[in-house]
Amino acid sequence: MAPTSETLTAERILEATEEVLRRHGPAKATVVDVARALGVSHGSVYRHFRTKAALREAVTKRWLDRTSGQLSGIVAADRVPEDRLRDWLAALFAAKRRKAGEDPELFATYMVLTDENGTAVSEHITDLEAQLTRIIQAGVETGDFAAGDPEASARAVFQATGRFHDPGYVREWEEPGTEADFAAVVDLLVQGLRRAP
Repeated sequence: MAPTSETLTAERILEATEEVLRRHGPAKATVVDVARALGVSHGSVYRHFRTKAALREAVTKRWLDRTSGQLSGIVAADRVPEDRLRDWLAALFAAKRRKAGEDPELFATYMVLTDENGTAVSEHITDLEAQLTRIIQAGVETGDFAAGDPEASARAVFQATGRFHDPGYVREWEEPGTEADFAAVVDLLVQGLRRAP
């Protein structure tokens, strides 16, 4: 149990919530369990998160933001846009596979939470598509890509690669041939972006 003398912050609550979810799953994890793990009253938790739903949405957003944060460095890199696009897609696929493979119980828990928290998920997808738009726009500016509408192209790239990042396909991610399929899809998309409209 964490010492009660530490300042109770939203971040500490989210860390404890993640651990409680890992141990108990979403159906059995309660605000009381989180408070107990922190050594505080449940009222202290409610002062930071007004409802159980708000707490669950915040922990879901935090989990999704980790992936967005990892990818934002690729977007900002001073590299050829095609390389950034390939690296970004590969990093997204790797991040999702890692989350599913390293901690399958927590991954399954988050699949339940993301179903509950449409706002956090839609904001996450909007952020990812915005990152892709920046990469494609950079490619248009350098003449590497011929996308007439970088935003629409980004949405299309995101949707076309869904098999490699949508958690609904998690069972397929470790099947033989998945890496080759991923490479083929990315190659096709890059060729399409290069082609003049």
